[in-house]
Amino acid sequence: MTFDPNQSLPQEEVDERVQTAIDENEVVLFMKGTEMMPQCGYSERALGLIGQYREEFETVDTLESLEEFRGALADHSGWETIPQTFVNGEFVGGSDVLAELDERDELEAELAG
Repeated sequence: MTFDPNQSLPQEEVDERVQTAIDENEVVLFMKGTEMMPQCGYSERALGLIGQYREEFETVDTLESLEEFRGALADHSGWETIPQTFVNGEFVGGSDVLAELDERDELEAELAG
């Protein structure tokens, strides 16, 4: 599949992808870029924080249809910012919240669900 930055996915398709990712994964990170190539510092930070405590978790690249992902995620979390982390279907937060949890030694337990 080629990436065309001027194309976006239908909102219904993005809504379904977000719902499926949240429902089917214990931990899911919606981020800019991929696990191998994060495309923003906040996404990279969130990826690293989760990776300290979890070997297996799902990532979803939102750059494929950024505005539609922002809308779909806002419906679940009330936030439009990316990255966003969900654990067992519940919104945890972005990279700043993950960092705060880590500083308080609560991130590992949070990611364990």
